[in-house]
Amino acid sequence: MILADKIIKLRKQCGWSQEELAEKINVSRQSVSKWESTSSIPDLNRIILLAEIFDVSTDFLLKDENEAFDLPNESKEATVMQVNLEQALHYVETKMKVADLITKGVVLCVCSVVPLFFFLAMAQTNRLNLTSNVAVALGIVGILVMVSIGISFFIRINQYESDTAVIDNDVFELAYGVHSVFKEKLQKFKVSYNRRLSVAIFLFIFSFVPLLFVSMFFGAGGVILLMLNVLMLMVAAGIYILSPASAKYDAYSNILKDSSLETEKSRRTKRAEKLAAFYWPMLTAVYLGWSLWTMAWGVTWVVWPVGAVLFVALVGLMELLNKE
Repeated sequence: MILADKIIKLRKQCGWSQEELAEKINVSRQSVSKWESTSSIPDLNRIILLAEIFDVSTDFLLKDENEAFDLPNESKEATVMQVNLEQALHYVETKMKVADLITKGVVLCVCSVVPLFFFLAMAQTNRLNLTSNVAVALGIVGILVMVSIGISFFIRINQYESDTAVIDNDVFELAYGVHSVFKEKLQKFKVSYNRRLSVAIFLFIFSFVPLLFVSMFFGAGGVILLMLNVLMLMVAAGIYILSPASAKYDAYSNILKDSSLETEKSRRTKRAEKLAAFYWPMLTAVYLGWSLWTMAWGVTWVVWPVGAVLFVALVGLMELLNKE
């Protein structure tokens, strides 16, 4: 058995990707790929290092007649699938389709209260000849219809599960050249992603400003209800801008995950993202519930600065609890 085959078999026995092995011996992934494809051979220092990493002798690596392997974990080799460029591109395309369905469903659910607030505002201002009861009835019908359509989008997501299962759930490695292609794609996309993220965050933060301004200087119930619609529409616009960009960024990152060890920084970011996904919608619900109950819009805005400080404190507490 030649050196290239031994490197492949030992690497897979350890359950490592080409990138992981490359990081351990401080070379590029392309170098490991060339060794395994017999395009080049490692120098003597690398062979010594390979022998130390794989816990074998240099004689075993260099002499073709030495073929005896101790493979207690050989079953790992069968579980490692190779993903080529076409499969990786199809994965990204599928994730974008899923993101499109999720975005539509979330936007519809967020905007489902817009008809209710609109009809209540018309009833309070004596327009469209609506009574409060009729306005509430029409608003509830609008909520049910829009939420039902939104749920239908969520249900359609499961048709794409099989197309994304390998990269999302299984152990895999990238075919030669795929890593460099997607690393370049991710690097180029970061500019667009950061721009969309900035716009979305601005919309989320600024969304309550029109409502706060009207409630403090005008105070008319009908106008406040209309400003609630503006708030919901701005939040929906932020979701519409951010969700596809976030899905593509995550898809690129998932493809490259076989070739990058998860750092402590990335783990902290993921934990903070999971907390934010629950925390900020809950804070928005508290703000709207408290404001609608008391109609003290000039006071309830204090939820936001307090909530921001509390979020930072919760992230710090979460990191403290995650320490060994």
